[in-house]
This record gives sequence, C-alpha cells and structure tokens, in this order.
Amino acid sequence: MVAAIPIMKLSRALCLLTLLLFAAPLQAAPPPNILFIMADDLGWADLAGYGADLHETPHLDRLARQGMRFTDAYAAAPVCSPTRSSIMTGKFPARLHITIWYEGALQRPQNRALIPPQPTANLPHSEITIAEALKAAGYFTAHVGKWHLGDAAFYPETQGFDVNIGGTFWGAPSTFFYPYRGKWGNTEEVRYVPHLEFGKDGEFLTDRLTDEAMNVIDRAADRPFFLNLWYHNPHTPIEAKPALVEHYQKKLKPGLNHQNAAYAAMIHSLDENIGRLMAKLEQKGLADRTVVIFTSDNGGFINDYKGAKVTSNAPLRSGKGSLYEGGLRVPLLIRWPGVVKPGAECRAPVVSHDFYPTLLELAGTKGDARHNQSVDGLSLVPLLKNPRATLARDTLYFHYPHYYPTTSPVSALRSGDWKLLEYHEDQRLELFNLKNDLGEATNLAARQPDQAQVLRAKLHAWRQAVGAQMPEPNPDFKSKQGKKK
Repeated sequence: MVAAIPIMKLSRALCLLTLLLFAAPLQAAPPPNILFIMADDLGWADLAGYGADLHETPHLDRLARQGMRFTDAYAAAPVCSPTRSSIMTGKFPARLHITIWYEGALQRPQNRALIPPQPTANLPHSEITIAEALKAAGYFTAHVGKWHLGDAAFYPETQGFDVNIGGTFWGAPSTFFYPYRGKWGNTEEVRYVPHLEFGKDGEFLTDRLTDEAMNVIDRAADRPFFLNLWYHNPHTPIEAKPALVEHYQKKLKPGLNHQNAAYAAMIHSLDENIGRLMAKLEQKGLADRTVVIFTSDNGGFINDYKGAKVTSNAPLRSGKGSLYEGGLRVPLLIRWPGVVKPGAECRAPVVSHDFYPTLLELAGTKGDARHNQSVDGLSLVPLLKNPRATLARDTLYFHYPHYYPTTSPVSALRSGDWKLLEYHEDQRLELFNLKNDLGEATNLAARQPDQAQVLRAKLHAWRQAVGAQMPEPNPDFKSKQGKKK
C-alpha cells in the first residue's frame, strides 16, 4: 500500500512550483524582420490602389489589403538623395545640408538669379544610420539596389550594412538590361551596377535585384534581418520588357491620365517583383514575422524622356523637383501581421524621416541616445496600431534651395490642411487649403494674408532652428541678362 503524501507537504510543493514558474524569465518574442522597399520616382498616383488608370499593380494592391495604406505620406524632399538621407538618419535634409542629389551637390549653377548653397554630397559617418542602430541590436543588415548617398568612401558597407549589392554614388543605371552597363544619357560617362555579374541577355534589372534580395533572405538564416531594397525602377531610362510594353500600348486610349506604355510596363515589372518577394516570405515561413514597408523617394517625374511625358501625378499638381503635392506626396504601404489591421487606411500626414524611429521601435531597441537627440521623425507605431491616433506634431517642413525643371528655389510647410510655399527669387507666397483644393489650383495668399504671414513666420523659424542653407543672389545675373537683350 502506497503511503499518502501529507497534505501540508503537498501544499508547500505546489507553492514552491508556482513561485518558480513566476520567477522564471519570460521568453521574449524575437524582433521582426524588416523588409524596406523603395521605388525610385514612383508617383503617388502611379499605383492602381491610388487611382492609376493605366497601370496594373495587383501585388501592391494585395499588400495594401493585407496592411495599411497611407493617403498623406510625404517624401522629405522632392528629389532622391535628400529623402534617402532622411530615411537613414531620421533627420530633415535641411538639417543634414543634403538638399540635392549627389551629382548636383558637386557643382552649383552660376547662370540663374540665385546661386544655390553648397550642400553636403556624402552622408557623414558621424551620423548613426538606421542600419548601424539595427546591427547593434543584432540584425543582419543588407542593402540591395540604388544608394546615391556618397562616393566609395561612404558606401553602405561603411554605414552599417553587412552586405551591399549594387549600391554606388550614381543615381540611375545606363540601362535596365544586362549587363547593366553603358554610356549615361548623352555623356561619355560609362555607368554600371556592380555585383550583378553572370547574368544573361534579356535579364531585367528589377528582376535581378529581387533575385539578390531573396538570396539575402536565404542567407540571413535564423538572424533577424533588415533588408533595405531600393529599386531603380521606374526612374529613367524608361526601358521595359517588349511584351509588357506591347500589352500597355494596346490599353492606351484618349482621356487617361497615364499615357506612357513603357513606363506602365516598368511599374508592371516592379509589381511582379513585389509578388515574388511576398511569395518568398511565405515559402520560408517568415511572412508573419516580417514587417514590409513599401514607398517611393519622391513624386513622379512629369517631364519628357525621349519625347514622351513619363507620368502624371493627377489629381496632384506638378511632380518631381517641386514642393507642390505632386513632387512630395508618395504611396506608402505597411504590413505588420498581428498588429496592423488588414485593409486599414491612415490619413495622418507622415514623412520619410519618420521611418528611423519607427524601425527602432519595431526592433525593440532605443538606438544611439546622442543621435536621437536631433532626430526629427516620429515613430509611426501608434498609427499602425490605430490609424486614427495622432502624432505629437501639427506641421511638416520642406526645403529645396535649388533649381529643377519644375521649380525655382523654394521652402514649404504643411500645417493641418494649410500648405504654404515661399519662393526665394521674389519671396512670393502661395497658400492652399488641401482639404478643399488638393490640386493646389487656387492661391489664397492674397485673400488670407494673416494666415499666410503666420505660416511664413513659422517656416522662417524652422529654417533657422535646423540651420537650413539658403540660396544667394547672383550679382552677375542681371548684367548677363542685359547683355542678351
């Protein structure tokens, strides 16, 4: 006969077991993988889910249904390098003095009414990039595609990335077809995309970069990864697969905003590769553990390429280079399984330097305390959890003290529904109410001078606070103009 266990001893044993269970450290959930995808020169209205009337983007539309679509997302600048610097650092391009693309920073035009300031060409090593912060938190970090943030001494390998495939100081490839090498534009400069050897005839750059990105995912093994995939697509040169161009050529008809079949075909390839990446995550069993972010570096390029207009940002005004909505507003889709409600939409104004603190919070790391003191972005995590939440700011600021086919030097802000632009050649003000006038067609500055001056003072105070560089009058411009007459 088995002896009965005394009740008192059994009670003590159960209490001790309970204490041990509660005292044991809880197993922390591993940080999510982060796949950050950025298109180049993709306009706000270039995706079907944002109103494109020619382009087909079923995979990106599916990503939107799986995650959150932002309606009022902005690039920090209307051109590439400044926006990219804002993502890497979380700071205003004006604070960094990176206000134009790398090549543009090397030579200032001397034949206009204003001489632009001398910007910074290379992303300083003194900045703690998001890659450096995530690597310190245990992430495997890889950059694939366009870099455009400095010369070889400032390439991704020097900025916190374990791997760099294709990143250089150039802003665009000479061709989208293998071997991705040739003369750029009408110049004698030979450009190439490195680390993409052993391709085959007909291979398309967007496909190849996706191949490389999927290889990175395989090689990350069990480590959490930060994959920074910055496509060149759909930046010039406007080149696409012939069969896809023919497909869209047949769809063209009068009345469409989008009329460029080759550009539509480029976006088709971009979309197909988003589908390939999502399928890869599913195949690897990583879909539920990976945050996917998709956006663009600035508004769509509305100028001509080889005699054809590239794209339209309608109903937004203007495009790349300008501080109108067409130059700044971009698509933004974020999928975070288990947190973001599928099919959610967020109308809060957000901007590209918000990604830095957002990724830190996603990874569960604080980053570098000293660097964070001058970070300008805010974490989007509250919005991802609740799209109706609010962020602790009411104004977004922009500064482009340079010339572009769509603009002269200009600064701007958005405060609530109000948008103010100040042009530096003549100090002209343009005031718009975006709620009633998304296309910025009616300048209200003369009708509401008090509102315009309040916002102007706010803009000036911001420029001074961040040390924004300003253009200067060109003393030779009027005399040169006079000689032409």
